[in-house]
Amino acid sequence: MQRYFITFCYDGTNYHGWQIQPNGNSIQEELQRALSTILRQDITVVGAGRTDTGVHAHMMVAHFNIDKEIDCVQTAYKLNRLLPRDIAVRNVKPVAEDMHARFSATSRTYHYYVHTSKNPFLRKYSCELHYQLDFDEMNKAAEILMEYNDFGAFCKSHTDVKTTLCDVTTAKWIKVSDEDWYFEITANRFLRNMVRAVVGTLVEVGRHRASIDDFRKIIEGKKRTEAGESMPANALFLEDIKY
Repeated sequence: MQRYFITFCYDGTNYHGWQIQPNGNSIQEELQRALSTILRQDITVVGAGRTDTGVHAHMMVAHFNIDKEIDCVQTAYKLNRLLPRDIAVRNVKPVAEDMHARFSATSRTYHYYVHTSKNPFLRKYSCELHYQLDFDEMNKAAEILMEYNDFGAFCKSHTDVKTTLCDVTTAKWIKVSDEDWYFEITANRFLRNMVRAVVGTLVEVGRHRASIDDFRKIIEGKKRTEAGESMPANALFLEDIKY
């Protein structure tokens, strides 16, 4: 049995997230359908993570097993011919049997994009905010994330998550222009809705509606009800995965 990694990207606008859903189209479903058609057998793919409805990926990785060797270049070519235009395969490559798209990943990086003035060319992939933000304060608060490893305050309620522990190694706001910024966060793992909840809480700091001490207390309190609102999904991108 040979295992293969697929590296690909997608615009999540028209999908109910990565994972197969009973009543909505998903990235996983499209990829499995295409692979099964090309390889002429039922193929199951396992992804590196589970992006939510409307979230995008500049980089996603999935693995699948098959009982024969395949031509990786031709498989990637055929996938791109068969998949919808909003999903693009970068490469297919063989890996060791013990390599796992999800569990072998050592880190994941997300970007969340915001802009502070009306811009028709950013509206689909960035969150438009109609108030000024103190990004210096937001960066001071973001640094605090790296002092903690329990992020229950930013975990979606009523999920079956077994642990709320994450090791955050990068958390910072990066300026693109005077009106365009993005938040970069890297961790070994993420909780469901975590990045959008973190950004929503940092925005409260940027609006001076919460202090840096308040931000620390929110983390220590571990209650989702004390953190900020979850930001819109369209501005969130899974940016990178390391193995």
